Amino acid sequence: MTGPIYLVRHAKAGHRERWTDDDELRPLTEKGVQQAEALVELFDGLQFTRLLSSRYVRCVQTFEPLADARSLAIEEADALAEGASRAESVELLLEAAGDGAVALSTHGDIIMNILDELAAHGVRLEGPVLLEKGSTWILDVADRSFTAGRYVPPP
Repeated sequence: MTGPIYLVRHAKAGHRERWTDDDELRPLTEKGVQQAEALVELFDGLQFTRLLSSRYVRCVQTFEPLADARSLAIEEADALAEGASRAESVELLLEAAGDGAVALSTHGDIIMNILDELAAHGVRLEGPVLLEKGSTWILDVADRSFTAGRYVPPP
């Protein structure tokens, strides 16, 4: 079974420069929490088999309202963590492509690596190549191959 992959950049988090603790612990701002809650409505009617996330608090928090609404667990994946290698991220994406509709919460650098890899293999990317916090890239999959990607602005 294959289905689209929803590649979500974590919602708005506090400023990295002002955060004095471990960056993995930096949480969403009030605006970010609103964006995370809005994902429930944005994805209304879409069925997910899995929710995968970077272990960073801001990524997990981005999916918490969706996980609660769908009674799904959030599975943490190191390949979605900030700074993960392109090879690891792409491998996880290819694995997820066979699981039906899957949503992944990650960071801008990981999304850019994935988009670069898809474009290098001739996958058509529709819309501006943006990475706004809380935005989504919907990646179409057919027979475990990526066929297109399209940008959805943040809610």
